[in-house]
Amino acid sequence: MAFQVTAPLLDGCVLAVLEQGDAYGYNLTQQLRREIDLSESTLYPVLRRLQRDGHLTVYDEQFQGRNRRYYAITPSGKQQLTEFRSEWESYRGKIDHILWGGMQDG
Repeated sequence: MAFQVTAPLLDGCVLAVLEQGDAYGYNLTQQLRREIDLSESTLYPVLRRLQRDGHLTVYDEQFQGRNRRYYAITPSGKQQLTEFRSEWESYRGKIDHILWGGMQDG
């Protein structure tokens, strides 16, 4: 893909996936990979940052004798996601306007 996913956009994507339900790191990576090019090594710093900022909580659950670390969106994360969505709509509208010929010589 010609366009890079910036850190704020990736934050929004992670929060949007977690809004649908809690997920562990590998599962979250796989869900995001269906749409964007992403590695686990890229995702974990994002998860730590979102957790540090209070947008995610973390808990462990046993699965086949091992712990899985699950991530869940917080009320603060839901508010942040609402803000990301609003900003994205505005940004997307401006880019669409330029790309689809809405610009006029002034």
